Amino acid sequence: MITKTIFAGSGGQGVLMMGYLLAVSAMKAGMQVTYLPSYGAEVRGGTANCTVAISDEEIASPVASSPDYTVVLNQPSMMKFQDQMKKGGVMLINSSLVNGDPTRKDIEAVKLPASKLAADLGNERTLNMIVVGAFVAKTRIISAESLTEGLKEVFKGKKQGIIDLNQKGLNVGADYILKTENKI
Repeated sequence: MITKTIFAGSGGQGVLMMGYLLAVSAMKAGMQVTYLPSYGAEVRGGTANCTVAISDEEIASPVASSPDYTVVLNQPSMMKFQDQMKKGGVMLINSSLVNGDPTRKDIEAVKLPASKLAADLGNERTLNMIVVGAFVAKTRIISAESLTEGLKEVFKGKKQGIIDLNQKGLNVGADYILKTENKI
């Protein structure tokens, strides 16, 4: 079965890194993966999004015309991508920056105050890791262990402090989702 996800936000929020980390993690877990980044010419501050397709079989097309999941970090991204989602899909929303709810009532909206959680962690650059951790906890598309292995691969050669900080971000996001869904 194939699952397609769109990650979207402003350049500089780590949108492309979120998708790349998920793709590498799923690949290390033995799954078939495609990763398709898209960003504006100005990158930082402009719009950025990427599509990640994950499957246990060969993937014919990386395009996500009707994604199962959408992760939005800002208001314009929610407005742009909500209408593309598959009926019954899940939209993970950075509620620190996105006001209101999607207008569609046939998708599940999951709110995560990611920017606030990153500030509370003491490093706003962990925003993307918090979101990926929450996404994996919500969807169970891969295991938390696979995500940690992907993190180590993506940040191989970086200082251990950077890896540890990003792991904390993944844990904060996952813990938030698990607590709000009364699973722990």
